[in-house]
Amino acid sequence: MLAIFTKKRVTALRELMESDGFYRIPLKKLKTGHYKVEARVNEIKGDFIVDTGASSSCIGFSSVDRFIMLTEQSELKAAGAGATNMETHVARNNRFQVGEKQYNKMDFVIFDLSHVNEALIQVEEKPVEGILGADFLKENRAVIDYGRNVLYLK
Repeated sequence: MLAIFTKKRVTALRELMESDGFYRIPLKKLKTGHYKVEARVNEIKGDFIVDTGASSSCIGFSSVDRFIMLTEQSELKAAGAGATNMETHVARNNRFQVGEKQYNKMDFVIFDLSHVNEALIQVEEKPVEGILGADFLKENRAVIDYGRNVLYLK
């Protein structure tokens, strides 16, 4: 059955999500088609790409000091668009806030995000500090409203 969504039905989605305890977080659509969200790691602001295809939430090596993170060596090798077999570290138990939603023990994979940021710079977008991946999105029952450029988190 084909559903036709009117403005009234889209508003109903927001009401439904918020009445069920979901937090509404505006997203910025980048020229690359990705979505970006501002968040805080250990009380420090940073920009993150929302990436449903990334298995883990990540922060670039270059942002570790900025976010005051303690890292440890990891056996995990990272792979992403245009890059494979990259060395990683892990940073555990970080404070993380996106919108009004706060988390006290969030883990991040740390790896070189320069290939991601180079692609963003080529289309005149600002670099990001990290990626919110499927681990975070699944755990928080994320719903992306692509029509309204909004992320809902439970």
